[in-house]
Amino acid sequence: MAQAQFGMVGLGTMGRNFLLNVAEQGFSCVGFDIDSSKRRLLMEEGAGFPVVSAEDLGEFTKALEPPKRIMMLVPAGPIVDSVIDDLLPYMGGGGILIDGGNSHFLDTERREIFLNEKKIKFLGVGVSGGEEGARHGASIMVGGQPEAYELVRPIFEAASAKVAGVPCAAHVGNGSAGHFVKMVHNGIEYGLMELIAEAYDILHRGFQISDVKAADLFSKWNSGHLNSFLMEITAAVLRKMDGDGTPLVEKILDTAAQKGTGKWTSQAAMDFGVPIPTIDASVAMRQISSRKAERVLAAEKLGIVQDVQIDETLAPDAIGFIESALKLSFIITFAQGFSLLQAASNEKSFDLDVVEIATIWRGGCIIRAALLEDLVNIYSSDKGLTNILLADEFRQAIRNEQALLKAAVKFAISADIPCMALATALNYLKSYASENLPANLIQAQRDFFGAHTYQRIDKEGTFHTEDWAS
Repeated sequence: MAQAQFGMVGLGTMGRNFLLNVAEQGFSCVGFDIDSSKRRLLMEEGAGFPVVSAEDLGEFTKALEPPKRIMMLVPAGPIVDSVIDDLLPYMGGGGILIDGGNSHFLDTERREIFLNEKKIKFLGVGVSGGEEGARHGASIMVGGQPEAYELVRPIFEAASAKVAGVPCAAHVGNGSAGHFVKMVHNGIEYGLMELIAEAYDILHRGFQISDVKAADLFSKWNSGHLNSFLMEITAAVLRKMDGDGTPLVEKILDTAAQKGTGKWTSQAAMDFGVPIPTIDASVAMRQISSRKAERVLAAEKLGIVQDVQIDETLAPDAIGFIESALKLSFIITFAQGFSLLQAASNEKSFDLDVVEIATIWRGGCIIRAALLEDLVNIYSSDKGLTNILLADEFRQAIRNEQALLKAAVKFAISADIPCMALATALNYLKSYASENLPANLIQAQRDFFGAHTYQRIDKEGTFHTEDWAS
């Protein structure tokens, strides 16, 4: 094979499948991994494709045509820095390095400065879609210098998912924008997954609906406004039976793991002063779920039990309010995520293109949903919209379905079923749409104990009261 057009360091599940995807699109490729078994697997699965493996980094870099286009798909953190250090002697002060892992955006900023000083271009790229997306078409969020992206744009567009022929790969912004956008994507993902789980819990424990019937409901809802990858796989998961004929999901320990991107999203939102309570709640619920032993003990000691049970023969149409609650909660969760993106874009000079982001999230990624078509249209008309809840397209849905979201939360509370994400979605909406909030009392308290001053509604200026207690 002539010199390769694209190289991959890291041939684990994501790296190998992404490289095979690129090779299948007709680009010549070379891969490297310190694990020889992974190199062999690449050659076995890549038989017939223009792809080879290299025994070491020297052989790997020599196999690449200039400018060297090298992507890293290795675990986030120090390993990325280690791979960069190992590659530097072979770069010759040129080429482009691409970090395709889930790196923290602040690490990406540091690496871009470091590599640019050495005359090496660097892109921080978010890749969503899991193993299937990597192999057959992912959503690819590119951050960094636009001219650097042009060096790999044909490759990424070819390897991305397509929606109506449009590639789900794009340069979304400057600097660490790619990894920031991927982080927020994952934060939204956390929120949507927790909302779906709470809806399932209401169906299962509140209405005593079997997993098979719940699967039918999720499948039905997926054919409407809630159409999305997560709704689709929820129905599939609930239908899966274990070897003894019982639902497999009920055999799975109720402790949800996390890799950190949800937490990073919450931390970033705090730093930028953007409220994302539904995403925060979803992170908190994963943390609570991990404390299984404590939860078992608390259940025994506190004796909090369900006091509402409804017969499972209840007609599915009678619980349609849960579908409406999910629909509105999905909109609210996307609203929180996009508000964070816009705030960060202004603060960090990312120059994020929200239309491009909504466009490439329509396919390949985990949060792909019909709702994103609405967001593409909304932001195409008004890129400066501060919050999608203000969009005319959602006004009627909010007015019609906020009472149904409230009904879902009320039912969950009456049945002693936790609903932290649904409740925070409702309260975010209520707070955001409230002309008056009790923050006046908080500001008075702050002035009382710390002389922090306050503003008045009846006159201009800043005020302080010396004698609050008199």
